[in-house]
Amino acid sequence: MENLIALLVVAPLLGAAVLLCGGRRLDAVGHWIGTVLAAASFVIGAILFADMLGKGAEEREMTQHLFSWVPVEGFQADVAFQLDQLSMTFVLLISGVGSLIHVYSIGYMEHDERRRRFFGYLNLFLAAMLLLVLADNYLLLYVGWEGVGLASYLLIGFWQHKPSAATAAKKAFLVNRVGDMGLSIAIMLMFAWFGTFAFGPVLEATGETSEGKLTAIGLMLLLAACGKSAQVPLQSWLGDAMEGPTPVSALIHAATMVTAGVYLIVRSGAIFNGAPDAQLAVTVVGAVTLLFGAIVGCAKDDIKKALAGSTMSQIGYMILAAGLGPIGYVFAIMHLVTHGFFKAGLFLGAGSVMHGMNDEVDMRKYGGLRKYMPVTFVTFGLGYLAIIGFPGLSGFFSKDKIIEAAFAKGGTEGWILGGVALLGAAITAYYMTRVMLMTFFGEERWRHAPTPSPAEPSVEPAAETHGEHAEPHPHESPSSMTIPMIVLAFGSVFAGAFFGIGDRFIHWLEPVTGHAHGHPPVSALTVTLSTVAVMVIGVGLAYAQYGRRPVPVVAPRGSLLTRAARRDLLQDDFNHVVLVRGGEHLTRSLVYVDHTLVDGVVNGTAASMGGLSGRLRRLQNGFARSYAVSMFGGAAVLIAATLLMRAV
Repeated sequence: MENLIALLVVAPLLGAAVLLCGGRRLDAVGHWIGTVLAAASFVIGAILFADMLGKGAEEREMTQHLFSWVPVEGFQADVAFQLDQLSMTFVLLISGVGSLIHVYSIGYMEHDERRRRFFGYLNLFLAAMLLLVLADNYLLLYVGWEGVGLASYLLIGFWQHKPSAATAAKKAFLVNRVGDMGLSIAIMLMFAWFGTFAFGPVLEATGETSEGKLTAIGLMLLLAACGKSAQVPLQSWLGDAMEGPTPVSALIHAATMVTAGVYLIVRSGAIFNGAPDAQLAVTVVGAVTLLFGAIVGCAKDDIKKALAGSTMSQIGYMILAAGLGPIGYVFAIMHLVTHGFFKAGLFLGAGSVMHGMNDEVDMRKYGGLRKYMPVTFVTFGLGYLAIIGFPGLSGFFSKDKIIEAAFAKGGTEGWILGGVALLGAAITAYYMTRVMLMTFFGEERWRHAPTPSPAEPSVEPAAETHGEHAEPHPHESPSSMTIPMIVLAFGSVFAGAFFGIGDRFIHWLEPVTGHAHGHPPVSALTVTLSTVAVMVIGVGLAYAQYGRRPVPVVAPRGSLLTRAARRDLLQDDFNHVVLVRGGEHLTRSLVYVDHTLVDGVVNGTAASMGGLSGRLRRLQNGFARSYAVSMFGGAAVLIAATLLMRAV
């Protein structure tokens, strides 16, 4: 079975190569090739999963060594794969949800003339992400890490004829380069201190390594995770990434790119376990980001950007859990999987709404769509209930466990983290109820919405176009789009219970990640009741504001916090002032120092030597009398010095 591991990556990689190099002769069948090869990767993963289940918990790890990549003295880099319970979880999520998104894209991108290339990029994205989670060493993981960055750039900027899409792609690429520097430095430190970057030797050596070294590596890994998973302070790219086609948003936000940072931290758990300061930094980043993203999601009228803020917040929960160490590793991955189902379903549902609404993304121009799009309404609604933690659905089981683990951290830190997690749950219920009410309930505001300006083009061309200025005619999406949404809705409902009841998921991951039972200061029942209570409060507040009152088509000015949240809590302004303006001032300062100090020293030295040589040159005038005077003067000095020395 070990020989099948490489095929998990080869299948979508082959699809990308064929679709991107095959030319226009494959336009008619390119989408089928891409979908079949993505599904083939999932089938291979399912076969390996079944084989893994037939083995004991400690015997499930499989490895496959393909070849030595860099075989030189003192430096050994292999292309080898490691399939264990953790990587298998990601394989099934990436290939399974990714295949559903491929099927959805068949209908969504039906009329796009570059559809073949789009599916080639999707396959490339899957191959890079699978390489990332299957690598058995950090250097090969880095190859997949960079491949994900490249594929995201290509997909976010797929409609590069739009300046906003091209800008968003460059922004995502550049911000992620900052995080990628963290991973590259961490790998260099590993090789310098451990002599290797393979997972096994590195993680085994942590017990004999100083805390300072582990802290340095851990902080660099955290920087890398912040970039890929859009965590503070490298979160600014995520909202702009909505400029890509909606299937791209679903793929990035649910199954691939943003989950990479969580995987990196959990896979490197032994490093963080030995570095409490780095571990604390992880929890702080997660706690801050989960509130940051939730607040941003409350103020967005663009349905995709509201969900983007939600993704930022939910990944914050996962990072927070990962920072709790063995108490939270399992629950971070559990929430990652359940989030993969309901967030993919929510994004695909948003694309379905846009499909029937002339590509409109402003929720203030929606309303009453549940009777026109019943399948979209039900599937989106189930995803909504799952993400807010409605009892019995997936999000309830996974998020509740993270909140409980946060309290179990103990002491003041536990109370703070648990309180932040509870507050995030309340805000999540508020902004997601807001999305649900503005989209599917209330009056049909799209009938009276103002005509868009020609200077404001449609956000994205969906599968059908009804005319940029025509009144929308909401309708249900084709089966190629609704069937994946229905499948994901089942996961949104049942995945959490399947994993949570009987601690099934804990037993599955524990041999790889380890697990420690915390001792929260309050009972699990109290945490559960508190989580449900804040969820009800959030829903109630949103209903009072958007369910019982008319929703204006034009957004009111709002409070100072609302205006700031609409601008992503001024994250771009902060980056511009601190990084762009700061960089400009730093550059000018360096130029001034170069011109005044460096050039001054160099030019001054040259001028001094020139002046001295000019004066010395006058002594070499060619007149014998001048040389005689010099000789006489020199002799006089020597005689005077000799007499002085004898006198002393």
